Amino acid sequence: MVRKLFLLAVVAIVAGCAAFWFITRPVIVTAAALPAYTPDAVRGQAVFNAGGCASCHAVPGEARTMLGGGLAIPSPFGTFYVPNISPHKENGIGNWSEAEFVTAVKHGTSPAGEHYYPSFPYGSYTHATDNDIRDLFAYIKTLPPLSGRPRPHDVKFPFNIRRLVGGWKFLFLDDKPFTPDPKQSAAWNRGAYLVNSLGHCAECHSPRNFLGGIVASQRFAGGPNPEGQGWVPNITQKGLKAWSDKELAWFLKTGETPDGDTAGGSMARVIKNTSQLSDEDLAAMATYLKSLPPVDGPERPKKS
Repeated sequence: MVRKLFLLAVVAIVAGCAAFWFITRPVIVTAAALPAYTPDAVRGQAVFNAGGCASCHAVPGEARTMLGGGLAIPSPFGTFYVPNISPHKENGIGNWSEAEFVTAVKHGTSPAGEHYYPSFPYGSYTHATDNDIRDLFAYIKTLPPLSGRPRPHDVKFPFNIRRLVGGWKFLFLDDKPFTPDPKQSAAWNRGAYLVNSLGHCAECHSPRNFLGGIVASQRFAGGPNPEGQGWVPNITQKGLKAWSDKELAWFLKTGETPDGDTAGGSMARVIKNTSQLSDEDLAAMATYLKSLPPVDGPERPKKS
């Protein structure tokens, strides 16, 4: 009897380990899976701006195209240091293939087959089209190669076990492609695409649970700054009801609010990117954001 129980326990453990290994396996895109396409670096520059790549990957204090990384991103799980994504062959992504770049940006998997931490907002980028990401890669390859290598992440056990990120993806990563809503206008659909994929607005403007996953019922409803200081505003109609579409588009272009204030903190970095977008794209983003129903976010702590 004891022997049978022992064998059953061993079988259960092996089955559990196999299930964990299967669930947490990294997703990898092969070159054969990408259809024929000629990437456009000019379009890639627009994707670069929409994706806010410079906000994190540009060397602090340097030009937006100097993608040597190094920015520290604090979180409840440790401090993440943004990597070098310049075309440097050793310390950047100069030796990456196009398929490896698509895999990293859309699925959070490194060329070595390891999970990236979701401080890299692939949870939103996964909704971008493959062609947009391929254009982005073509553009980044035109930028200066930088040799700097930022320090490793400072993440404590058990969060430093990369395989566990596969479990996080299983729980929270929705990798369904963006599907236009035929009931909405072309402008609304363009705005929905930009906001939910490249713009990754929900990554900062949504509260998160104790595992770092976005609280779906309060998406875009604001909350504590993921970087640990300050409060991120609610951008549903609960927070933006008084703003017109034109005022919101103007804010994304200039950082100026309807009451004459200006964007600060990490949003100031965002504006440096959105200010480069076309007026049509900014208007589309405003159209979509203004359509979001009002949602109550977490209660903001009262100032003492």
